[in-house]
Amino acid sequence: MTTYKTTGTCSSAINYEVENGIVTKCEIVGGCPGNTRGVARLAIGRKVGEVIALLKGIQCRNGTSCPDQLARALERTL
Repeated sequence: MTTYKTTGTCSSAINYEVENGIVTKCEIVGGCPGNTRGVARLAIGRKVGEVIALLKGIQCRNGTSCPDQLARALERTL
């Protein structure tokens, strides 16, 4: 499991795992529980590039969001 420390969001970290280019596990720590669980579940089973394309640039506050932070975390795996 890889941990990414988020910045500019209510969440504090994202724990995720990627196998063969597919997101297999994802947990956003903190933030709005319903939204973060939903985003995490939607990411699981998708290709890393697809998740990045869907979530990168979504803004909530401070020029970022929990979905955007997930995209930034996953960019590190490419």
